[in-house]
Amino acid sequence: MIIFNSVSKHFGPDTQPALEDVSFDIQPGELVLVTGRSGSGKTTLMKLMTKEYLPTAGEITIDDTPLSAVKSAQAYQIRRKIGVVFQDYRLLPELTVWENIALALSIIHTDEQEIEQRVADLLELTGLSEKAFLFPQQLSGGEAQRVSIARALSTAPKVIFADEPTGNLDEETSKSIVQLLQKINELGTTLLVTTHDVMVKEMLKGERNMILDRGKLVEDSGQKSGGKKSKAKAEAETSKAAKPTDEPTNEPPETKNKKEESDDESETTPSAPEKKSRPRLQFKLPNFGKLFKRSLKTVTPDKDTDQESAKKPDEKSEDPEEVIVEVEHL
Repeated sequence: MIIFNSVSKHFGPDTQPALEDVSFDIQPGELVLVTGRSGSGKTTLMKLMTKEYLPTAGEITIDDTPLSAVKSAQAYQIRRKIGVVFQDYRLLPELTVWENIALALSIIHTDEQEIEQRVADLLELTGLSEKAFLFPQQLSGGEAQRVSIARALSTAPKVIFADEPTGNLDEETSKSIVQLLQKINELGTTLLVTTHDVMVKEMLKGERNMILDRGKLVEDSGQKSGGKKSKAKAEAETSKAAKPTDEPTNEPPETKNKKEESDDESETTPSAPEKKSRPRLQFKLPNFGKLFKRSLKTVTPDKDTDQESAKKPDEKSEDPEEVIVEVEHL
């Protein structure tokens, strides 16, 4: 998924290297903690991954694509695979929560209906459904960071890089942000979290930890081959591996005979072919799309609100009902 092969980054001959001969391999679905003092190279790591910086030496590979082979004009293709969560949120103050999350989707010309569904999905995931039409200055620090996380997830990236996500938050709010990030990782997204927050380190102490010091990777608790599987992927593999065996059991004869009869019936009934599908994130939530569309009309008085009543009389309004919205990894 992410490979750094002897990567160095120097900003000048008279300065200390930001990164020096760093090598590691991160597998899909891993949650990796990147720690170290300020100036150890954590943010440089992120900017090299998104091709904001070019390495002085070495090679970086993202999703089987060497970054040296990606031209600057095509760098956006790599950045769509990596969602970044910033310490200072970087929300646009003139846009609402809804608009901040939808902005990236609008830029890549996503269908309007899909934008509505995906933004509603992310608002539910981050617990911000009631804050959709507030502006950033009306939010608390924790709420603003949740908007930043939702925005990073909007284009369904394969990787989330959270750069000091709790740096400006109190302890209780920090815990809720870490729990949200863990939930996102359990749904299948690869997650890198840079921090020097002791509380975050304690909450994620069971996860892989890469320690940077003065640009060097001095410790990596992860195994070099194979990373931690996401919860969703592990459950799928477990269910697939569960097969009946021919080993003798201590079941009563009556139970055993009934089981054999049911097995005979299943053999005569043709089973439907198993469909293959790409991995998706699934969130169970109410259908907020139409509710938010109606709310949008209440805050735009310059539009003709009578258009809704001009619809055909046989049209029925849909009640919000529980649906599954699937966010497919690009």
